[in-house]
Amino acid sequence: MIDNIICGLKDIPKEYVVMILAASPLAELRAAIPVALSLGISLEKAFWLSVLGNAIPVIPILFFLEPVSNRLGKFKIFKRFFDWLFERTKKKSDTIQKWETLGLAIFVAIPLPMTGAWSGAVAASLLKMKFRYALIGNLLGILGAGIIVAVLSTLGIISWKAFIQ
Repeated sequence: MIDNIICGLKDIPKEYVVMILAASPLAELRAAIPVALSLGISLEKAFWLSVLGNAIPVIPILFFLEPVSNRLGKFKIFKRFFDWLFERTKKKSDTIQKWETLGLAIFVAIPLPMTGAWSGAVAASLLKMKFRYALIGNLLGILGAGIIVAVLSTLGIISWKAFIQ
């Protein structure tokens, strides 16, 4: 899936590819940093492009998820999707509920599937966290995940090939 995205973006400057990958819910910075390194981008530049790209969707999700889901939830197909999304997110939000901003940062920072800025922003919205605390928790988590992924990529523990399946 991610290799299809990369191929589709081959005519776009590589820095934009990294930011688009980091902003996408499928890849986030967990894939963007290793891909950036494989494209010959320096670690520092890969880190900051990925952090910025991963942070881009957070504010719109925090502002618009609830009103959009309320409006679209009136339609059966969207209601099923939002019910599934919210139920899945609630199951993973115990840490966030207990520790609030710090819990959100930890949740977002863990570089595993179904964690990250997208899931963190959805959870913060569902838990009705104050915007500033949700934003701070997400940004701290994004920075933490970026550090973890950068270190693991530098050590050769993860590479862009791990995301192509």
